Amino acid sequence: MEKINHKITRQPELHHDRHEVLLKNINTHAIEIDHHMKVTLSVDCVIFGFDEHELKILLIRSDLDEYKNKWTLLGDLVDLNEDPDEAAYRILNMRTGLKDVYLEQVHTFGRPHRHPAGRVVSIAYYSLVNIEKCKITTQAHELHWHPVKDIRQMAFDHRQIFDTCFRRLQQAVLERHVGFNLLPAKFSLRRLQNVYEAILGKELDRRNFRKKILAMDILEDLDELEADVQHRPGKLYRFKKIN
Repeated sequence: MEKINHKITRQPELHHDRHEVLLKNINTHAIEIDHHMKVTLSVDCVIFGFDEHELKILLIRSDLDEYKNKWTLLGDLVDLNEDPDEAAYRILNMRTGLKDVYLEQVHTFGRPHRHPAGRVVSIAYYSLVNIEKCKITTQAHELHWHPVKDIRQMAFDHRQIFDTCFRRLQQAVLERHVGFNLLPAKFSLRRLQNVYEAILGKELDRRNFRKKILAMDILEDLDELEADVQHRPGKLYRFKKIN
């Protein structure tokens, strides 16, 4: 019978000296963070709005030479004593004047060299706001609403961030009906359908859409009609709040 040789590898001894520990865990060796490479944490917000039958996104022009005249998302560094969610809400409030807005964390982007200033890891969020209530505040750079369909090149990796958040929104509008956050408190089924079509990028059958929405029992009929519209006034509804 052929003899089978088993090679035995001796496991290295682990010493108490932290510099000699072979298997490291940030949760057990937190002191090494101070001696490790410096990483900055930031947040970037994809702020969606709906206006004139179009889905739009709020962008600001970059002031960096590397991305001169290119548009960027709204973002900022996370303060040392600040939660990332708090940082995202701070940016939204500072740029739109709104406080109670829909915000969802989507993905973390940390590719090396994604930012010319150094190692910057960014947590991406998307938000849905009612443009009619926004109070856009501009400082040194241009700040504008842009139709989503016109978005092309962007600074940094912000086009990738935008695409990722937009796909999440398209999924969410079918699963959780988040599109109501883009509308005023009172809206018609026509306008609600326009929101869905703008997000999904396709036309929806009017009769089927209304039938499905009303069957979900998520709308409250206000017994009111639209005013100051060029077409036949439609009934107004509002979203039922779930306690």
